[in-house]
Order: sequence, then structure tokens, then C-alpha cells
Amino acid sequence: MNLAEKSQATQNVFGELESATKQFVSESGLGCVSGCGFCCANPKVPASPLEFLPLAFDLYDKGLAESTLALVESKGEGGSCVMYRPQSEDGKKGFCGNHTKRGMICRLFAASARRTKYGKKDLIICKILKEEKAEEFLLTSDRINKDMEIPLATAFYSRLDEIDQSLCQQFTINEAISFALELVLRYRFYEEQEVDVIA
Repeated sequence: MNLAEKSQATQNVFGELESATKQFVSESGLGCVSGCGFCCANPKVPASPLEFLPLAFDLYDKGLAESTLALVESKGEGGSCVMYRPQSEDGKKGFCGNHTKRGMICRLFAASARRTKYGKKDLIICKILKEEKAEEFLLTSDRINKDMEIPLATAFYSRLDEIDQSLCQQFTINEAISFALELVLRYRFYEEQEVDVIA
């Protein structure tokens, strides 16, 4: 698979995940609180370059790849996700600047589970949701181990691994976005060079 095909394969996995998470959120009532950016403001969110290939291609197509890469580099190590648009002084309220092309980690959070060492399903969720939707959280935590379907994060990460294991290495979110942007810029540059040679 070339880089564009890997991006499309990633989007296909996201499509399947979207269906599964929609069903879960609808049944559990545990979707993220509108306008909350608590997680997005965390510069240490782990992510892989592969999950941000669709974003990188989208930014390239819009002529924003190089400026976004420069913005990531100017933020340094302590900056929140480059796609996050904070709307409060403390940075904890805001929205995603490209929600449709967000990464796997953003799609899984508050809508998936991991297994504990005892094999029990455990919700991947933030303290804000645990507090603000305490009743739903307790009920859902119980039901996912009985009769409620929930996407398992490891299953979807395994699907990405099958596309390209080397691009599934974990970085901080901005490092992963930067890596993906550099790959796409290089890929498109060489693609254009080939077209020039043929012409």
C-alpha cells in the first residue's frame, strides 16, 4: 500500500468505529460534554502518525499542511493539540478544528473500553464525565460487562497495526501530527516529481 492507500484504509477503520461508537453513545448517554476541551488541552495525549494521515492529507489538499507543521513546531513540547481551538482562558473549553479527520484516540475516548487484567471491560473515560454523568457512568460500567455492546480500543488499534505497524508507534499528539504531515508533504512532492518526469 502507498501512503494514500494507507490513509484510506485508516479512514475505513474510522468509519466502522463511528458506527459502533454512535450506537454506544446513544444507548449509554455518555457522549462528551459539548464544548469541553479538557482532554484536547492535554499536550501528552498519546497518538500515532497513522491515525493522523487522513488529517494530514486533508490539510495538504486545503493548502494548510506547511503552515500547520510550522505551527506545531512553534508550539514546542508543552502545547495542546494543534487542531484544538480553545475558547476559555484555562484552555479547557473549546472545540476541534477538524473534527471529521480527528485521530483514533479522539474517536475512542468516552466511547470505548479496555480490558483489565481480570478480563473485565473498563470504560476509557475522563473524570469530568465520571462526575457530570455519574449515574450514566455507573450504570454503563455495569452494563458493558453484561448486555451492552462497546467498542474495544485494542481491537481497533490492532486494525491500524495491520495497515502499517511502523506508523503505529506512539508519540505525543503534536509529534504524531507533525510526523504525518512530513510524510504527506514528502509523498506529494515525489508524486509531483514523477508527473513532471512523465510529462
